[in-house]
Amino acid sequence: MVKISRREGRAAQLIEHHDFQSLFDVLKAKKYRLIGPTVRDGSVVYDEVARVDDLPVGYSDEQEKGSYRLNKSDDHRLFGYGVGPHSWKKFLFPPAVRLWQARRDDGSFQIIPEDYHAEPLALIGVRACELNAIAIQDRVFLDGEYRDPIYAAQREKLFVLAVNCGQAGNTCFCASMHAGPRVTGQFDLAVTEVINGESHYFTVEVGSPRGEEVLSEVPHRPASGEEKALANQIITQTAASMKRSIDTRGIKQRLYASFEHPQWDDIAARCLACGNCTQVCPTCFCSTVEDVTDLSGNTADRWRKWDSCFTTDFSYIVGGSIRSSVKSRYRQWMTHKLATWIEQFGTSGCVGCGRCITWCPVGIDITEEIAALRAEKQPATAVEAAKEDVSYADV
Repeated sequence: MVKISRREGRAAQLIEHHDFQSLFDVLKAKKYRLIGPTVRDGSVVYDEVARVDDLPVGYSDEQEKGSYRLNKSDDHRLFGYGVGPHSWKKFLFPPAVRLWQARRDDGSFQIIPEDYHAEPLALIGVRACELNAIAIQDRVFLDGEYRDPIYAAQREKLFVLAVNCGQAGNTCFCASMHAGPRVTGQFDLAVTEVINGESHYFTVEVGSPRGEEVLSEVPHRPASGEEKALANQIITQTAASMKRSIDTRGIKQRLYASFEHPQWDDIAARCLACGNCTQVCPTCFCSTVEDVTDLSGNTADRWRKWDSCFTTDFSYIVGGSIRSSVKSRYRQWMTHKLATWIEQFGTSGCVGCGRCITWCPVGIDITEEIAALRAEKQPATAVEAAKEDVSYADV
């Protein structure tokens, strides 16, 4: 896999707003299929785009617990909104993919593996939290003894145009998870959008030789000290304006010690176990396998599909489901996301994007639930590991 990393010492460049379409044109000329944010059904989703006008130009959003609304203005800003219900996960780890097909012929059968062809994709407008989510899924699907060939094939063919966030959504808490709002790596090009009076431009940081090659074919110039300072100020203000946060100090041990905390009952009384939080999460990777046949019985397909730890079938073994209660399923999700994930992959499973808060039908807020678990003194029977104080920044 091609490793994308920040290239130190490369002076920041600048693309004027009226030249941004050239970036799209260069990527298309290099045979990339452009995937970016666009407006559909009242929300910002990721889909194929061809022109700058396909982006959510002039849109901003209002997000709160269980609430999402788009607003339109005339400022011509291209990236003035937060993350929507979609994540880039669906292009690397598809919601449904056929693994193989079996065909019966003359009393015997043959297995035909799926011939998966990844196409070059240029991801437009990837935020810092989402880049961190991709890095987390890299550990799940690429590191270790077993690599996912479908994920690996598509990951090889990505061009990443990242965007530093110019405003924080009301449900964002990426700063406290050390996952944003500034892009710090894993990109080809990273831009910061600046509107200052009559000026509308993008400062650009090059993150790979591939990014430098693309930029060389787009009209640009070196950014001045004042222009770079203004771009940095926008990112700093975004981080400072976040209304939510999670205190990650010793959180792994706190969750281990809170297995019987009464807050789980309080959450279960509200949770619908709908699985929305897992579907919109950019790092969740639970899946199931389904076999289907045609009506003749001569052909069978095996599919891998997204699943959720909130379904009763997910933990089903012979005799029934291990986690039959909503309480046990929510506890499993949060404890895995913020604690046991560290044991498995050496990192948190949360990047603070806030999607699970916005798209929860009953408005369960993970930042509030963690605060409630912290509010009560740990019981005397706390797990031994609770003596240790570890934050995500340490792992």
